[in-house]
Amino acid sequence: MGKEKILIVEDDNDLANLIKDYLSIDGYIGIIAEDGKKAIELAKNEEFSLVILDIMLPFVDGITVCRNIRETSHIPIIMLSAKSGEMDKILSLGVGADDYMTKPFSPMELIARVKAHLRRENFTERHTLDDNIISYGPLKIYPKSYKVILDERELTLTTREFQVLDFFTKNAGQVFSKEQLYENVWGQSEFMDENTIAVYVKRLREKLGIIGQKSIKTVWGIGYKWEYTNE
Repeated sequence: MGKEKILIVEDDNDLANLIKDYLSIDGYIGIIAEDGKKAIELAKNEEFSLVILDIMLPFVDGITVCRNIRETSHIPIIMLSAKSGEMDKILSLGVGADDYMTKPFSPMELIARVKAHLRRENFTERHTLDDNIISYGPLKIYPKSYKVILDERELTLTTREFQVLDFFTKNAGQVFSKEQLYENVWGQSEFMDENTIAVYVKRLREKLGIIGQKSIKTVWGIGYKWEYTNE
């Protein structure tokens, strides 16, 4: 198996090369795109295992790049931003990003997150040989094809949204803390941001409508659980 390629979309040359060097130490191949337009072109013409994507970019911003990649690919995307506002985080996760880091950040933490996301993706690929459909009334979940059907209509879910829903429904009735959810879905909990879990739960409830609002239950002081209700 060849080395995994990672697309680094960052217009700060020093930072981009620093990230590339750290990735190289762990055996990854880093390919740098200095602007959003080049990033979209590379993502269309080459295969990458993960994308590290800055929000503020020349020509095309990172949010648009993320949305463009998500049209054809489910690979993990880690967003970077010089801003610490919640809106950047919500926008990033809302268009399909899997993770979010605010500058300045520790390169070692970034590499740890890269490894965690890749471990999770590799695990998912190995354990989705059979597409055993999970059904809850009008809701049907196809683990292998990452497809969700509600009332005979396919929902548009990001990769991470699907993985959160898949984990909930496969462990129906069990209560999970935010730390446990992050560890099981993201593959690590050391760098967990509790707001990330809240954003994903909120978006799943919205996309699943009445089923999501009633079935994804908040257990105050502990976390969340899936308990199907369609009444």
